[in-house]
Amino acid sequence: MGVVPVQVDPERFDELVDAALDQIPEELARLVTNVVVLVEEEPPEGEPADLLGLYDGIALTERDSGVLPGLPDRIFLFRGPLLDMCEDEEDLAEEIRITVVHEVAHHFGIDDERLHALGYG
Repeated sequence: MGVVPVQVDPERFDELVDAALDQIPEELARLVTNVVVLVEEEPPEGEPADLLGLYDGIALTERDSGVLPGLPDRIFLFRGPLLDMCEDEEDLAEEIRITVVHEVAHHFGIDDERLHALGYG
């Protein structure tokens, strides 16, 4: 028997995202600049249907110091796949936290291989 997805309304989901963002240590949060976190219902066409999050931007390690900041980098969290994989709200809160950390790490230039080694794959 498969996992019965957790049901939370969009407002509660946003609260869980805010709580996950609040858990980022202050010394790291201070370094996250010009980044917006967005919740979308599903991943974009062409991406895996079970994708939980996506970083869209230029990692800090890849930026040219002479370029002025433009549009913000974006971190997307995909509500549908996160709900589908979680059995209860506690599980959902933890998966959101892991996904937020994973995508913020991409902002700092940490790749998927290293994140998997650290337990944030």
